[in-house]
Amino acid sequence: NSKLRHVEKDVLIPQIMRDRAKELCSDKVQAFTKCCQETGFLMVVKCRRENTALKDCLVGYYSDPSFYEECKTEYLKQREEYRATGIKKKRQKVTSNV
Repeated sequence: NSKLRHVEKDVLIPQIMRDRAKELCSDKVQAFTKCCQETGFLMVVKCRRENTALKDCLVGYYSDPSFYEECKTEYLKQREEYRATGIKKKRQKVTSNV
């Protein structure tokens, strides 16, 4: 049964999308994090370019219908495994300050 509940469509699948997008944009996450660490209070002004590059990368994935379908498929596979085994698979967290 691949019917999705509201919480799955609006919360759980978008969470997978955010996690995967951060992994795929990790070079831009690192550049923005490094800039912020180096500039302190002036990061709003000094890191604008890095922030824009990061946002563009993330939004590119968030608005890609095929990326949504990939993440939906991944979620459904996890849900199926959980229903079969009762064991929840933990996603690897990306360690970053974003």
